[in-house]
Amino acid sequence: MADPKASNKKLEGKVAIITGGASGIGEATVHLFIDHGVRAVVIADIQDEKGEKLAASTGHRCACTYVHCDVRKEQDVESLVQSTIQLYGRLDIMFCNAGIASQSLQNILEFDLSSYEKLFAINVGGVAASIKHAGRAMVKANTKGSIICTASIAASVGSDRHTDYVMSKNTLLALMRCASTQLGPHGIRVNCVSPGPVATPLLCEAFGMGAEDAETSFASMYSLKNNGVLKVKHVADAVLFLASEESQFITGHNLVVDGGIQIVKSS
Repeated sequence: MADPKASNKKLEGKVAIITGGASGIGEATVHLFIDHGVRAVVIADIQDEKGEKLAASTGHRCACTYVHCDVRKEQDVESLVQSTIQLYGRLDIMFCNAGIASQSLQNILEFDLSSYEKLFAINVGGVAASIKHAGRAMVKANTKGSIICTASIAASVGSDRHTDYVMSKNTLLALMRCASTQLGPHGIRVNCVSPGPVATPLLCEAFGMGAEDAETSFASMYSLKNNGVLKVKHVADAVLFLASEESQFITGHNLVVDGGIQIVKSS
């Protein structure tokens, strides 16, 4: 008898890499990709204990491996892509999700250039390296792949703090648009997903809040009411859409997932 859920598996047979995949949005996306039939998923992170535990807990559902990868080091990223292809024969989806928050308030009058350089090395340089090497592999194999980058609604607004973070996410949008233009002739799509504030471990640490307090604080910002609070699963759902054939004619796009916070701010 045919599996009644088979038609709902949007990534059947695909091979995916998820950077920053050990926790938060990345972890939620690992689970969702597996639910939708990926043949293999490679979790790339520097959180070795969490990454190895996640790979071990999901390995019975599909081929799932963890690779230590510091995206600041281009050699790590190149090796990540090459080892994925050696293991699984192809690469269909690259989710460039690794990133960090500002390490200080970063007001422009007290701008710390060393903190800015560290943040940009991860949030921008790491994504550029990931797109470069995933794109090269897809072009070489003639794979009509999908590359998705995690930006933020911070890219569309100003801020009285976290200047370096806002700069990095603005830069990601420019990078995505350039990459989508250049890789489009090869049939490779490049898009961004821009979450609103979601209570990931990274964001909770940055704001000095627990998850419940953060969610309560964020919920008051939405224009959407009575829909609950923004969760990592909602962001993962958007990534799934951009990774799947449902978005086969969407490229160079920034998909905002924020419960309407931008609408409120602009009104």
